[in-house]
Amino acid sequence: MPTIVVDVMPKAELLDPQGKAVTGSLDRLGHGRFQNVRIGKRVEMTVEGEVTDEILAEAKTVADEVLSNSVIEDVVRIEVVE
Repeated sequence: MPTIVVDVMPKAELLDPQGKAVTGSLDRLGHGRFQNVRIGKRVEMTVEGEVTDEILAEAKTVADEVLSNSVIEDVVRIEVVE
């Protein structure tokens, strides 16, 4: 059964408080080489049958209208995994 994976990230121009907190924690734990951590979300949706262009278009609509808040987030990737 194929899975459609949607990755959503905070808009680049917005502060990511969760990412900032993780960046600070990494530095305190001795992993200071990692900077500007940004935290997003990954959503997986399974589909019965073949993933057609129509299904991908519907997944894009769902990602834009339901899975993300377009004011503060961008859908950065939609991918099909088998």
